[in-house]
Amino acid sequence: MLKVMLANQIHFDCQPEQRILEAARHHGIILEHSCRTGRCGVCKAVVVSGETTALQPEVSLTESQLAEGYILTCCRTATTSVQLDIEDLGALGKLQVKTLPCRIDHLQPLTDDVLEVTLRTPPAIHLGYVPGQYVDMIGKDGLRRSYSIANAPRNDGKLTLQIRKVPDGEMSQYWFSEAKTNDLLRLEGPLGTFSLRKTNLKQIILLATGTGIAPIKSLLEQLSAAARPGFSRIHLYWGGRTEQDIYWQPKFPNLPLEFTSVLSRSPEWSGRKGYVQHAVLEDRLNLPDAVVYACGSEAMIHSAHDELVAEGLSGKNFFSDAFVSSN
Repeated sequence: MLKVMLANQIHFDCQPEQRILEAARHHGIILEHSCRTGRCGVCKAVVVSGETTALQPEVSLTESQLAEGYILTCCRTATTSVQLDIEDLGALGKLQVKTLPCRIDHLQPLTDDVLEVTLRTPPAIHLGYVPGQYVDMIGKDGLRRSYSIANAPRNDGKLTLQIRKVPDGEMSQYWFSEAKTNDLLRLEGPLGTFSLRKTNLKQIILLATGTGIAPIKSLLEQLSAAARPGFSRIHLYWGGRTEQDIYWQPKFPNLPLEFTSVLSRSPEWSGRKGYVQHAVLEDRLNLPDAVVYACGSEAMIHSAHDELVAEGLSGKNFFSDAFVSSN
């Protein structure tokens, strides 16, 4: 039996042709991940020893990363026993991934192309999750789409999703043309590892584009509910194209929060223009004393990581959840 050893001495078995990420999950061990398709790069790891084989293209890895021994655990299987320079995520492994029935509780258009969906699960089987995670909604014929949960856990167990319309999208056709209150659906979750981490750093920088604000909203609700949030300053940058894309205003009076909206295609806009990562650089924040959580487009996340790290942010303090589009 092939074994995968992690940097903190946690180990697990990996079956032939089984992706390392899924092998870990099978044994109740959660590794950093997001999209599970090879596109976001969140699950990258350095191989210290042993051999692996790619089962699908690792499209988010650069040539230099491949040369340095990086792999994506969602794309690779072990062909010998392997040691990886990553650690498991501990407490997240205690959360049980479930497939649950749910009903639509409420539908609320937020813009012309963003719909907020509130779901309720059966009273006895609420979904356990941490803010920042997502669920897969399961449609007709097994069609799946991933959506971040836009609220921290509530006493009534309800979940809110913020869904952007995808032109000609199969699931979008349902959400925007067919969905109605009390429709019976299924969801699988919680999924992903985007979540707040323990840190002694004093600043938190939150970056979002589009509906990437959904998990960021969930994180802010978690921080607001905490007796002592632990940060001296929280910076939120939310990017969109036009003013209608900024469909939510954060209201957390107990948090040391500074909110900046940034638009890229609105000539008449009097506020900040351009891209969220550039706004951070323009504000000259103390990046070595910051932790960054970024959620939204792949382009923003890759650019933000590279540019902020180049200006002093530790790469180990950059956490992300890339929204990978699908029809």
